[in-house]
Amino acid sequence: MDSITVLKNKRILLGVTGSIACYKAVDLASKLTQAGALVDVSMSGAAAQFVTPLTFRSVTGRPVFTDMWSLDDHVRHVGLGETADLLVIAPATAHTLAKLAQGLADNLLTVTALAARCPILAAPAMDGGMYQHPAVQANMTLLRERGTLFAGPAEGRMASGLTGLGRMIEPSELLAHIRLALARGGSLHGRHVVITAGPTQEALDPVRFISNRSTGKQGLAVAQAALDAGARVTLIAGPVRQPIPIGAEHVAVTTTQEMADAVCAAVKDADALFMVAAVADFRPETQSDQKIKKTDQEWGLAIGLERTLDILSAVKEQREKTGFPRVALGFAAETQNAFEYGRSKLLRKGLNYIAVNDVTAAGAGFGVDTNKIILLSSAGVVEKMPLQSKTAVAERLVHHVAKTLNGR
Repeated sequence: MDSITVLKNKRILLGVTGSIACYKAVDLASKLTQAGALVDVSMSGAAAQFVTPLTFRSVTGRPVFTDMWSLDDHVRHVGLGETADLLVIAPATAHTLAKLAQGLADNLLTVTALAARCPILAAPAMDGGMYQHPAVQANMTLLRERGTLFAGPAEGRMASGLTGLGRMIEPSELLAHIRLALARGGSLHGRHVVITAGPTQEALDPVRFISNRSTGKQGLAVAQAALDAGARVTLIAGPVRQPIPIGAEHVAVTTTQEMADAVCAAVKDADALFMVAAVADFRPETQSDQKIKKTDQEWGLAIGLERTLDILSAVKEQREKTGFPRVALGFAAETQNAFEYGRSKLLRKGLNYIAVNDVTAAGAGFGVDTNKIILLSSAGVVEKMPLQSKTAVAERLVHHVAKTLNGR
């Protein structure tokens, strides 16, 4: 796993309580460490019956705490609580949630939770109908009122063999919730950002369409980078092949017209627009409501095309009237004269920035995990980005837009 900027060198205190879901906590600790976080683990006595402290130490490379007191660190809970950027309790059993709600402090984890000055994120895990019990729900309501964040639980099969709501969510999903918790106060905190991703599709008939090679990887990476910067993200996506980032408001579209309608509605109060989608520029003049047969002489081999709506031109017109979005960044995927075409598009569409890339360059086209970008503004070249991951490109684009919004 690549290092994740929002997690890099962040001190995560992982509290592990007694549940069979402890095995997921080991995976989570490993993922956090690989992402660049500094993970300290505090285990309850019951948790140590499921997974040994050595297991966590092996994946984090850091000490694991089980005792409240030691001769060399007599106020361990204060040190852990004061230095952590986030306290994650996973799994969080019904018993531990009850103790946290009542302010009980009978082990290192619960006493540290009282001393902590950082946000607390809990991932509930319990069997049978326990999660739905009024006492558990009341405890969670009380904790939420005090600022505790919750991720999950999920529905599925439990250790007892029963199926229901109460499973701890998977580590990859919990990792996304941790990123959201750490993003509070980021460079785009309090900002509304609209992002488009993926291709659009224009139907020929019920089974065929005109589209392009976009998979949505770059747009989804920009959405995740904006979330990591603390933004409220509206992601307007055509048919994409990767999961939607957790925390984004997802608006699913298919055609260029649908994307245009969604974009114009979303940017009415937006601070920034990242127009990353590869929009279909043409659509069939005629759409058949039945599958076109090879023998259908009416259609023959010729298909007439007409232009689709120019979304950025529509945004420019709306922006001139309302002032929103405050900052607009577009993309220019070109196959020749990329710089010249990109600069021309920047000026015609009234953009603050345009990210220009030659999709014929090795490692910089559709469907790959890397990209090579020249970022332009009306003043000229802002940054030449070497071939790097689309995640890294996204973070640089978000950085520049955030600087403009924040007047730096």
